[in-house]
Amino acid sequence: MANIKSAKKRILVAKRNEQRNIAFKSSIKTAVKKVLACAQSEDKKELNTLLSKVYQLCDKAVSKGILHKNTASRKKSRLTKAVNKLTTK
Repeated sequence: MANIKSAKKRILVAKRNEQRNIAFKSSIKTAVKKVLACAQSEDKKELNTLLSKVYQLCDKAVSKGILHKNTASRKKSRLTKAVNKLTTK
């Protein structure tokens, strides 16, 4: 355990940031699941809206330092490929 006051504070800040990062990543995963579920239905307008939301969340995560830019790019690419595969059936 830390003895110095600033080190104790850093532990608290790191814990708070970790919780924020986990919550944000979870929201991205939830949005991806919604897109995949919507891709199986026939509602193209809703699908485009949800897909745009996932792109927005990924880009925001990159700007906040939660995700690496290549990770966000990979997630968006894989999601787009999966949606295209589901919608062409």
